[in-house]
Amino acid sequence: MAAQASETTATPASISAAPVIPTTHWTEPQQDDEDDEEEEDDEETFDDGDSALGDDTASTTASLSASILDYRTFHGRTYHSLQGTAEHWTPNDDAHLESMDCVDFADAHPEAEVIGTDISPSQPEWVPPNLKFEIEDCTQPWTYPRNSFDFIHLRYLFGSVPDWNALYSEAFKACKPGCWVEAVDPSVNLRSDDGSVREGTALYDWGRLFNEASTKYGRTMSMVDGGTIPESFKKVGFADVHSRTFKLPATPWPKEQKLQQLGAFSRLAMEQDLDGYAMYLFTNALGWSEQQVTVYLARVRKEMRDMRMQPYFLVEVVYGRKPEQ
Repeated sequence: MAAQASETTATPASISAAPVIPTTHWTEPQQDDEDDEEEEDDEETFDDGDSALGDDTASTTASLSASILDYRTFHGRTYHSLQGTAEHWTPNDDAHLESMDCVDFADAHPEAEVIGTDISPSQPEWVPPNLKFEIEDCTQPWTYPRNSFDFIHLRYLFGSVPDWNALYSEAFKACKPGCWVEAVDPSVNLRSDDGSVREGTALYDWGRLFNEASTKYGRTMSMVDGGTIPESFKKVGFADVHSRTFKLPATPWPKEQKLQQLGAFSRLAMEQDLDGYAMYLFTNALGWSEQQVTVYLARVRKEMRDMRMQPYFLVEVVYGRKPEQ
């Protein structure tokens, strides 16, 4: 297996109760820096060979408004515009989008008509003929007809949704009776079974900082840790709700080859855009300076290259069926 799965995963008390290290900690010299540099030489390395929003109050797939191209800029990175109530903490510039590709599903299912949605017109131009992109704010009432989709896949929306019950309710309405909706989201807390991700490390604080920032922003990232996604599915009417939780290595520390490859890709994805992930929330919600974020992320990068540490994320997959009418 490429990952380990379980039906439910409880959050250790240390994850939720541990205090976040003060920001000044990350601007002070770290005593073990020299030891880390010595270990880096022994590290194993891996190579890996439209439509849009209409007015300011509702989402529409009818026309492209020029205002949606008015991206916000923070510390040299661009983020989604403030069109309507759309909000997302990840950037939408090339540095971030180079690692994103949603054409694989359409390629694998040429018999299906596939629609990909986002809140920015930043999708690739060359796509399979059965795939189209539309600008849609999924946190607003959906513009798609009721009972129109055979399958709806929602992925990595953590930190961008103010009301999860409302989101899943819209998916329930748009899904055909008897068909399925699937949601995939990670916990932002980094864990380790061997205790290597311990208090005082940058990786230990990673999830706590994001959870604190997203809570202040009113768009939680703790759905997986709180076990709220399956309950939300049931609350809005889905039947046969299933939840599976997987361990996703954050670095290539596992000895098993497939998990090691997953860890290598996971680390690559994070390292390509650590600044984009943290800069927006840490400066706006936590009040950090750009220098504090930069110093902290340098420490994160160093720890992600330390194979003595064994960090992993939990990723939850929840799926449910709309009952036949």
